[in-house]
Order: sequence, then structure tokens, then C-alpha cells
Amino acid sequence: MDEKTVKVSKKPRIIDMIYVGLSAALIALGAWIAIPVGDIPITLQTLMICLVSGLFGMKRGTLSVLIYIILGAVGVPVFSNFKAGLGVLAGPTGGYIVGFVFTALIVGLVSDKMKGRLWAVAIAMVVGIAVCYMFGTAWFYVYMQSKKAVTLSYILGLCVVPYIVPDVVKTAIACVLVSRLKKFVK
Repeated sequence: MDEKTVKVSKKPRIIDMIYVGLSAALIALGAWIAIPVGDIPITLQTLMICLVSGLFGMKRGTLSVLIYIILGAVGVPVFSNFKAGLGVLAGPTGGYIVGFVFTALIVGLVSDKMKGRLWAVAIAMVVGIAVCYMFGTAWFYVYMQSKKAVTLSYILGLCVVPYIVPDVVKTAIACVLVSRLKKFVK
């Protein structure tokens, strides 16, 4: 193996690490921008997850989310309201944080397979956020059931309805950013 081959094979790994690290930081930044709405704040996390997964694909997007979650789990205050720790993952919003992984998988997979076609990535973002809602709402329901008896309609009104319009706006912004920035991504 000559020296030139070794340099070429290392270069994409360095670029991948830079993209993943910056993406995890963007997701954390999105978590810190929060509008309090009951137990579940409106944040820019889903926008950032859709953006990085749409731009960088399944592998780098999902790895970014996993690193973000691991950082938060070990105590780095990357979750909304500058929270951290396993207690956040076990708390009322923990299901959404787990759902972020599946959002990244869905958006990144479609971005990779459809070669970044915007219409397909936009649909994947909607589906990915819906899957995140499913995880988050199911966990919130279980969490609330342990505190008091609640109905599914009550939980949907608390966990889904107030977030639909903001998430549609965030998805539109993510689509615009992906379409404008995709040509700059290696």
C-alpha cells in the first residue's frame, strides 16, 4: 500500500468526524433554543436532526444523534433547558429523545437512497417526525400513567396537537436549508 492510498482513505474519515461532531453540536444548540409549553418545550432539535440527516445521510446523521444522546446521558447539558443525565431520558420527554434516532434513520436513509431528491426528503422528514411523536407520546403516556390516570386523547392534546404547526414550519425550513446546502456537502 503506498502513502498516497493511505492519505486518501483517511481523508473521508476525518471529514465524517467533523460533520458528525458539528452535527451533534447543532442538535444541542437546537435543544437550547426552547419555548416552554407545559412539560414538553418547543425546540429546534427536530429541525436540526432533519437538516443534518438530510444533508449528511443515514450513517452520519444517526451517529450525530447517538453522540448527542450519549453526551446528554453522561452529564453534558445538551438536552433542552440545559438538562443532562439519565433522569432526562427516563423523564417525560425521554421517548422523544429516543425517537430522534429513528427520525435520523428515516430521513438519512431516504436522503441516501433517493440521492437527496427534495420531495422524498421532505416526506421522510414528515414521517420521521411522526415516528418521533409516536415514541415520545407513548413514553409520555406511560410516564403519566405512573403518576395519575390519563386518557389517550388528553395525551395527544398535550404531546402532539400543539407541536404540529411548529414542526411543519421546522420541516419547511429544514427542506429549504437541505436544498441550498446539499451541493456543498462531500
